[in-house]
Amino acid sequence: MAYKTDRVLVLGIGNTLLSDEGAGVHAVRQLQAGAADRSGIDYMDGGTLSFTLAGPIEESDAVVVIDAADFGAEAGAVRVFEGEAMDDFLGSARKRSVHEVGLQDLMAVAALAGRLPERRALIGIQPHELGWGDALSPRVAEGISQACTQTLEIIARWNA
Repeated sequence: MAYKTDRVLVLGIGNTLLSDEGAGVHAVRQLQAGAADRSGIDYMDGGTLSFTLAGPIEESDAVVVIDAADFGAEAGAVRVFEGEAMDDFLGSARKRSVHEVGLQDLMAVAALAGRLPERRALIGIQPHELGWGDALSPRVAEGISQACTQTLEIIARWNA
């Protein structure tokens, strides 16, 4: 059975004052800049997360989260974790977080409410610099375009 995602939330998270930690926010801003003709997709700067984001996640048919994620690859590498692979990664990630709440916490709130989107993906960008600074490291900046492309490809596949 085909499953059309009428309302997709693309959520960029991170702290733009900590260099590569802000990769997700930079990616969602780039996607928004080119999104004039994309209806049905809501782009949101989730910053450093809070429980207020549970509502938009629960109200969506599908969610794509873009964030800096340490998965042991070279700086700027992009990896997609979809569905249960996302859940497993979030459950096993030992990432030191600067977020108010964790992404896993938000997904748990949506699940408890019975509104966890069936279609969900995390697009992780391997960080290099996590110190004070408002600019991305060059390698992570290069990974942003790949993360944006993969975001749009996932959404197109979900809607095929």
